[in-house]
Amino acid sequence: MMQKFIIQDIDSIPFKANIHGQDAKHISKVLRLNKGDLIDITNGRGKDYTAVISHTSQDNIEIDIIEEHESLTESPLQITLCSGMLKDKKMDLVIKHITQLGIYDWLPFYCERSIPTPNEKSIIKRHQRWEIIARESLKQCQRSRLPKISKPLSFKEVLDRSSTHDLKIVFWEKATKKLNTLKKESSKKKVIILVGPEGGFSKNEIAQSKDNEFLSYSLGPRILRAETASISSCTIIQHILGDI
Repeated sequence: MMQKFIIQDIDSIPFKANIHGQDAKHISKVLRLNKGDLIDITNGRGKDYTAVISHTSQDNIEIDIIEEHESLTESPLQITLCSGMLKDKKMDLVIKHITQLGIYDWLPFYCERSIPTPNEKSIIKRHQRWEIIARESLKQCQRSRLPKISKPLSFKEVLDRSSTHDLKIVFWEKATKKLNTLKKESSKKKVIILVGPEGGFSKNEIAQSKDNEFLSYSLGPRILRAETASISSCTIIQHILGDI
């Protein structure tokens, strides 16, 4: 299966566009596609397209987008994952894999046991890198919608954003409720998941989450690394609620 390429400003078809840079080199040098070959395009907002190559060079591929169709790869669930802030490479790993899984939104946040808050310049760079990682993961996994990636929020801001969700889950290492007690309900399509940083959540934060109608669950008897917990929690919830 060929990877998709992202062109975000498609308004109507037929539509002419150009693919530049590394993507153009990949098409011409790795995939060895030529004039007349078809490629898959997405606008990153849930729409897929078929395009035909009209001209190729090493640094530029000209295409004619000729057909629009609904995506078959997006999740029926709108899962928002909220991850406690970790060190750079661990957060990169999380966004790479949850994009492949089909997560709708990603909200990194600071809480009592998160890493220290970096300066604004560093936050901007990290956010830009996360968006690049998400784009590359989307192309590889055949998704059609880029996850919305928030700049890091406070714990209170995350709780405030949870108000519109049908199902709210917080994973905590001291929780006693097991996920096999969670039942699939067709009405619950908008899900928000809270996963803490390396030190986990404080009792105060768990109390605040319960005040905001979060259900506290365990991810099993073994203590998982924070990045592992973020990825595995999404996979398990998707399986239980009928996506995977």
